[in-house]
Parts: sequence; C-alpha cells; structure tokens
Amino acid sequence: MENVRDPREHLNEEPRDDLFDVAFGFAGFFGVMFILFAVAVIIKFIIS
Repeated sequence: MENVRDPREHLNEEPRDDLFDVAFGFAGFFGVMFILFAVAVIIKFIIS
C-alpha cells in the first residue's frame, strides 16, 4: 500500500518555477487591467 503522506510518492507533481509562474501571472493580470483601463479612457474621451 502507498504512503499518501509522503510527498515523494505524488506522481502528478510537476517541476515548475514558482517565481516565474507568479511573475507571469502578475504580468498577465497587469496587461488585462491596462487594456481595460485604456479602453475605458478611450470611451470616456469619445463620450465627452
């Protein structure tokens, strides 16, 4: 029987760079928010 408490037994674990994942997620979210901000500013200038 397998010991489920032993982290070495987890076969689904993938070696990943957590810092890169956080930086990529932050940059992606910042990009989305910047695009939304730019669209809102453009719409405001078109309306006024």
